[in-house]
Amino acid sequence: MRILHTGDWHLGRTLEGRSRQKEQEQFIDELVEIADFHKVDLILMAGDVYDSVNPPAASEQLFYEAAARLTSGGRPLVVIAGNHDQPERVSSVSPLVLRQGITLVGLPTSEPVTIHAARTGEIAKIAALPYPSEARLGELLAGDSGEEELRLAYSARVGKLMQLLGREFTPKTVNLAMSHIYVLGGVESDSERPIQVGGAYTVDPSALACGAQYTALGHLHRAQRVKGEGMIRYSGSPLAYSFSEAGQAKSVTLIDVAPGGEPTFEEIYLRCGRPLVRWSSTGGLQEVYTWLDEGRDASAFIDLEIRLSEAMSMNDIQRLRKSREGIIHIRPIYPQMEMELEQISRSRMPVQELFRKFYQRQTGGAEPEDSLIELFLQLTEEERRQPEEGGEN
Repeated sequence: MRILHTGDWHLGRTLEGRSRQKEQEQFIDELVEIADFHKVDLILMAGDVYDSVNPPAASEQLFYEAAARLTSGGRPLVVIAGNHDQPERVSSVSPLVLRQGITLVGLPTSEPVTIHAARTGEIAKIAALPYPSEARLGELLAGDSGEEELRLAYSARVGKLMQLLGREFTPKTVNLAMSHIYVLGGVESDSERPIQVGGAYTVDPSALACGAQYTALGHLHRAQRVKGEGMIRYSGSPLAYSFSEAGQAKSVTLIDVAPGGEPTFEEIYLRCGRPLVRWSSTGGLQEVYTWLDEGRDASAFIDLEIRLSEAMSMNDIQRLRKSREGIIHIRPIYPQMEMELEQISRSRMPVQELFRKFYQRQTGGAEPEDSLIELFLQLTEEERRQPEEGGEN
């Protein structure tokens, strides 16, 4: 069975007031093209269909059109709600679209999804878990659990539910899981709305051990694999939604898997979307105008940091913005601000980015492996927990 994994569309999202609608339409065109060209049997959309609980009408229309196009010819599509979505809004049209092969799962449930692939005749069992808020988990498990189980850590409760969802997995079916969660070891960016508070909503990879051959995740916008049972991957977002994603290659994930077999995957890189780039000028305004005259990053949205010895006037700012409509931010940096900016930057920087910079400095610019970053995060988490555990004893 050939599966296409995507997620985090965030339809309706803007960039500092600039519409991304046309780019999102181009993404849907490209996604349909990929699904047709690669003869995909099943599409998994791992949450955050929309960017808000009350998306614009144009965004809802784009989603419905996308679902209809992706399932033309009998190809199934399974969609779960993410933390940005209003779950009832995502699943509200289920009675109208189910017969078209479109399965919309808004709220967590203990029932797995069963899909029949028309081309191969294979059956897929999907442990599909939409964004599981604390309240939704409590409601779902309350009927079968005692007080003690309900007090279990969030990660353990997610694990209990995944076990329930995977109970119909068999050696003769393609066994899949999908969810919209933050898994320990995943690398974040600024454009994801946090779903964890002080680590409370962080899910250990072991919680996903339900027998799935492939687990399709949403929430993190960087495409990446997470260690754990089977193959666990975030597909990432199709567009860069903040400048923390500048330079990231966006993709969707193509998986081939047979019942009882090991999955293989390929990242299909996307052409759509305007790049987000960061310019850092040390040569003042003249250097920036030279870049503009050369047509540097002509189609991109630009975050401009410019070091100056004299104050920038409003005329300078207006001239820059008229020179290129894609300039989003203009941040003049003066000598006396350098030290203060560095201190602020470090204080707000995620711990994994601090480690990355430390490692680069110590090794002369080498990039740390993802496994090393994951190990560092695990050690940091263990050290954080030690005082708490000592207090309980």
